[in-house]
Amino acid sequence: MSFYRFAKGVVKTVLTPVYRIEVIGVENFPKDGGVLLCSNHIDNLDPPVVGITAPRDVHFMAKEELFHVPILKKLLPSLHAFPVKRGMSDREALRKGLAILKEGKVLGLFPEGTRSKTGELGKGLAGAGFFALRTDAVVMPCAIIGPYKAFRKLKVVYGKPIDLKEYGKNQKLSAEQATEIIMEKIAELISQHK
Repeated sequence: MSFYRFAKGVVKTVLTPVYRIEVIGVENFPKDGGVLLCSNHIDNLDPPVVGITAPRDVHFMAKEELFHVPILKKLLPSLHAFPVKRGMSDREALRKGLAILKEGKVLGLFPEGTRSKTGELGKGLAGAGFFALRTDAVVMPCAIIGPYKAFRKLKVVYGKPIDLKEYGKNQKLSAEQATEIIMEKIAELISQHK
């Protein structure tokens, strides 16, 4: 058994009862092929919560600063996380993300780039659209509906895959436009399941 699977089992055992995690729409998740999993970001626990509820292993971009913390530096790579420099175009992280998707794996992103301080959905950054347009990966919207309070229900909702080709029939989408479409779908999931 891989360390990832072991860690997923341990974290699931701890977090599921504490936050009474309810998972909706997991049947929408493609069983194979590249998947760009895009979720809103309301808490530091979002990556492990998405990781334990997604039916496949998820590779996350994580802010580079975390890789300077001694224990995390060793732990994060074995949990399929890789560093991204925030606030600039990090070519190495973009290459790594594209490679993950082209290998038919799942890349997890929080398009807002940082946690929402208010819990409201923020504006998405162009990175999500970049990955969506540069690969044949299926785009999966995901909504985490809190609050993260012990013994209050936390919902993780997986929407239907987004087909960006439907939107780009008459014109080529920009990365920003693709991200906007993804964020609209996440917003819809939040409003439907609140």
